[in-house]
Amino acid sequence: MKIALVYDRVNKFGGAERVLLALHAIWPDAPLYTAVYDQHRATWASVFEVHSSFLQWFPFAKSHHELYPWLTPVAFESFTFDQYDVVISVTSAEAKNILTKPGTVHICYCLTPTRYLWSGYGEYRKNPNIGVPGWVTGKLFPRLVPLLRTWDKIASFRPDTYIAISKTVASRIDTYYKKEVKRVIYPPVETKKFNIQRSESKTEQSASYFLYVGRLVPYKRVDLVVDACNELDVPLVVVGDGVERASLVKRARKNVRFIPSVTDKELVGLYQNARAFVFAGIEDFGIAAVEAQAAGIPVIAYKEGGLAEIVIHGKTGLLFNEQTVSSLVDTMNQLTRFSYDRAVCQKNAERFSGEIFKAEMKRTVQQVYNTYV
Repeated sequence: MKIALVYDRVNKFGGAERVLLALHAIWPDAPLYTAVYDQHRATWASVFEVHSSFLQWFPFAKSHHELYPWLTPVAFESFTFDQYDVVISVTSAEAKNILTKPGTVHICYCLTPTRYLWSGYGEYRKNPNIGVPGWVTGKLFPRLVPLLRTWDKIASFRPDTYIAISKTVASRIDTYYKKEVKRVIYPPVETKKFNIQRSESKTEQSASYFLYVGRLVPYKRVDLVVDACNELDVPLVVVGDGVERASLVKRARKNVRFIPSVTDKELVGLYQNARAFVFAGIEDFGIAAVEAQAAGIPVIAYKEGGLAEIVIHGKTGLLFNEQTVSSLVDTMNQLTRFSYDRAVCQKNAERFSGEIFKAEMKRTVQQVYNTYV
């Protein structure tokens, strides 16, 4: 099979980018097509032959794609894939807009239906973070949404089949696109990086702090984690940066420490010596939670979303019932009575290893291709 990869935009590094690198390990000759490519902010992509669209040359497009919501779908339609047997779009937005002829199979590895139009619409409208006054986006964006949703639904019919990154995302595809998804392949996590012996000898009860790792954006509800730790007066370490950083620092007390970025070695140490990883949002999947489990620590998370598919309640962590401070506080208090086995947490994390992802993806793509040829 001659394969091509397509991704929304190549200008940062995160979970989706790890997926692309795992796909590159399977198909090292597959080129990568994208709307915009920022070589300086996305050095990881140097292993690919990258093809960017005409949007590459528009002002600020590399860093503020939100300025061109009506042009991005057209940018993906401008590509030609006639020379490929299979095209795999990895997307949470517009990459599924590509056009393929009957001789080319289009498989969409869906991170979530276009977030700013559907599940994340409320948060995006409140805080689009595109460098223009809020009153402008407050009036303009809602007027564009009906048209953009129509385009997005049309684009949702272009893939020949979908693979979802979680059951949560599969359910969203059914809800928003009216398409039943039968294939779920969880994203790859470098579990071996975190599954090593602790650098310090500490018991679970002597671990002094709770831990959050991830972007500081509204839908992840870091505010609930900060408020809960404030109320309990327990130490919290927050690793990450984002648009909510300033407001979170303002509401936090002296028990909360913010670390914008860390090295891989530092992150391993923070996981391994934490009392528990805490997450209060509704996540598509939850790579950080798997990393925490691989390090052998329990996870406290909201019962909805991708983390509920990762955590084994009462065994490798605890799930709380309501997105409120009181519900989270009650569950964090239960941790003192919760007995867990580090080895069980680590074994649970292995379900999401990179090796399993690669094997399942390679087998599934071959099966889909055989079905269509």
